Amino acid sequence: MDIAKELLKGNRLALSKAITAIENEYPEATEIMKEIYPHTGHAYVLGITGPPGAGKSTLTDKITRAYRAQGKTVGIVAVDPTSPFTGGAILGDRIRMNELTLDAGVFIRSMGTRGSLGGLSHKTADAVKAMDAFGKDIIIVETVGVGQSEVDIVKAADTTMVVLIPGMGDDIQAIKAGILEIGDLYCINKSDLDGADKLVREINMMLDLDSFMTDWRPPITKVIASQNEGIEDLIGTVEKHRAYIEGNGELTRRRTKRTRDEMLDILNSGINNFVQGQIVDSGRLDEYVEKIRAHDTDPYTVVGGLMDEMLKK
Repeated sequence: MDIAKELLKGNRLALSKAITAIENEYPEATEIMKEIYPHTGHAYVLGITGPPGAGKSTLTDKITRAYRAQGKTVGIVAVDPTSPFTGGAILGDRIRMNELTLDAGVFIRSMGTRGSLGGLSHKTADAVKAMDAFGKDIIIVETVGVGQSEVDIVKAADTTMVVLIPGMGDDIQAIKAGILEIGDLYCINKSDLDGADKLVREINMMLDLDSFMTDWRPPITKVIASQNEGIEDLIGTVEKHRAYIEGNGELTRRRTKRTRDEMLDILNSGINNFVQGQIVDSGRLDEYVEKIRAHDTDPYTVVGGLMDEMLKK
């Protein structure tokens, strides 16, 4: 099977194989990405992030159904915790969205974080591109739920939604740090619980104190995802933000920055692979360490020489 060509024809098996190749860094992954890249840039990417237990998977399920009711196709990248035994994703999110797998207009892929502390797999961006080239209208990236460190979502999404629920402890401390500083819009899930209105007030307080506020004030929407309440309003806020950033050029700026970040990530990955293969695995690192320990040379000279070697290759 020519995976790239079949993917562009709408073959779901090819899309699955492409993401597997990307995630596992198979030799053919780079060639696949080269071939499909000209066909990317059409899908709109919605990032959904928030602390564990906020109901992100249920919310993703309901948002997907709402978009499907509008006739839009949806791709979902559900970033799950990595299994310590296999290195693969623990498929909690896919299990919770199991009914959606029967819909031909929806494609769900779970990916393990594989040690990434930012809430996303390092290969998430390429998986999004594969779904984009496949022809999905909306791609939802749901992060793993590790709390305040989930700021990497802004590198992958056009619009970032932060999901919170009432009663998670010291709300003020949560508001001051981490994920609440990256939200384009806020969703208060399980808003039938005590403390929902208090949480809304506290988020508004944070927004009032934000000295970097633009003329876009992130809206706060209360929903009860399990009962499908408030989902249409939530979709409406996503579409308003999309119109806003498309209209003022911010979407172009975000995607340009994303391209820059992705290029640097690929470059860093290439350097790391060179160091691992040519220096660590070959045993040269241990030789250098011994020479440095004996003061026969110094780390600055060694690294300078290695950099020259990389530039010549």
